[in-house]
Amino acid sequence: MIYGIPTYDLPLMAAVAFLSYLIGSIPFGLVLTALSGNGDIRKIGSGNIGATNVLRTGRKGLAAGTLALDGTKGAFAVFCAFVLCPFHTLAAESLAAVFAVAGHCFPVWLKFRGGKGVATGLGCVLALMPGVGLCCCALWLIFAKVTRISSAGAIIAFAALPLLMIRPGRIDFSSPAYVAGCLIAVMILIRHHANISRLLKGTEPRIGQKSA
Repeated sequence: MIYGIPTYDLPLMAAVAFLSYLIGSIPFGLVLTALSGNGDIRKIGSGNIGATNVLRTGRKGLAAGTLALDGTKGAFAVFCAFVLCPFHTLAAESLAAVFAVAGHCFPVWLKFRGGKGVATGLGCVLALMPGVGLCCCALWLIFAKVTRISSAGAIIAFAALPLLMIRPGRIDFSSPAYVAGCLIAVMILIRHHANISRLLKGTEPRIGQKSA
């Protein structure tokens, strides 16, 4: 057994993971820009389907909608796990969080070329660990505002996530929530490898800056 989950419950866990992946893989940025007549977001700016690149279309409302929906789908995946798994709930929610972010970053519909998982990751963490999620949101907003670079805020927030999850006087590295948080952080930081390179070179675009 893993985290006390008996073998007969593993199919339910697999269903939670699959459902969460499907929820996470909904490309709201792509859908919203297409419906608004702004074309294919993958052919604009960085080609990313997330809110930061949607903002480069000049449509702030569209970017805000993308941010909200991407965050909501992460929280919704965790909520579905809560409803579907009255037993082993924390393990199911943690599994849902990881697969929702994986779905956003690697959606099968887009040949596994998705977004960078920031909004979806924040939505998952807020649902799974509200206090930690709020701290991550605060770090992201503060550093994004100070630097005018969204990726800088995201990188700082998720690099700090494993530390933020450590409770005072208690380090439970084996907790499914802690493992999920670390996996989400690693996934998002890997998706930002190009941003990290540009930040080091001083060529990372700033918030609202349009790209060809």
